[in-house]
Amino acid sequence: MDPLTRRIVLVVRKTRLEDLLARFNTVEQARFYVEHLGADFGDYEAEHRTYQQAVQAAEATLRRYGRVQRLDRGFLPNFLFAPDALVVVLGQDGLVANTLKYLSGQPVIGVNPDPARWDGVLLPFKVEDLGAIAPQAQAGKRALRKVTMARVRLSDGQELHAVNDIFVGPRSHVSARYEIALGEQREVQSSSGVIVSTGLGSTGWFRSLLAGAAGISGQPLKARVKELREKGFPWDADHLHFTVREPFPSQTTQTGLVFGQVTARQPLKLLSQMSGYGVIFSDGIEADYLEFNSGMLATIDVADRSGYLVQ
Repeated sequence: MDPLTRRIVLVVRKTRLEDLLARFNTVEQARFYVEHLGADFGDYEAEHRTYQQAVQAAEATLRRYGRVQRLDRGFLPNFLFAPDALVVVLGQDGLVANTLKYLSGQPVIGVNPDPARWDGVLLPFKVEDLGAIAPQAQAGKRALRKVTMARVRLSDGQELHAVNDIFVGPRSHVSARYEIALGEQREVQSSSGVIVSTGLGSTGWFRSLLAGAAGISGQPLKARVKELREKGFPWDADHLHFTVREPFPSQTTQTGLVFGQVTARQPLKLLSQMSGYGVIFSDGIEADYLEFNSGMLATIDVADRSGYLVQ
């Protein structure tokens, strides 16, 4: 097949140095700011140089196998990926997760641009591997690892997907008020928010919440909770887990429904009681959020589409 008929999207991100330049306009001003704080500006320059070299090398290799479009992370929410596109992500694990939630089954190759700096759980390949991996992935000759995604649907028709986790709560440091329901259980709560985690995200935010709860209680954990805290659960699990952060007991709020499993048949439902400060966002991207205010119903369950990572 003619390489010009094949589409490849190379997803990239801005480096820390580029973010600084956006704030301070020049390298000299950025250097003054960083060094004034006692940090090593040379590390910012080295990271930037290594990443740019990786981007150029990756793009040069991929152009042998298709038409390459470079896509900055900031444009992910509004970009329409072609159904037959091969997606290559060059960055940290978070960039892979951010990309997956905007796809509809297209395979993703995670590439570590700087193995000396990043561990890369979701980045099994190096830039020099692309010459072999890309054509094999295009031909369907590479194994794919399925990643279960979460989905939240609002009563006004809006939807949001997540690869790691969904946060439902207040916009700032105030208490969230809502009614929570799972199956036949239902109660009114006041908390700092609800986290719903996928298997992929279960070793991140979800794990830290369980560790905090265990540390506060000082009591031995039940075997299943201990296993979740230490190992998480499978990336392709047919369920999610939720936990409530800092639930507050009072005369009008309860704390009985604070942890559990969410499935397609038994979704988690939340009815907002927040006048104008409720939000829902996914995978830590606060800018890409849904408003969740008084009377709005959110239904969270397993998404009907999955992510696929090239192995």
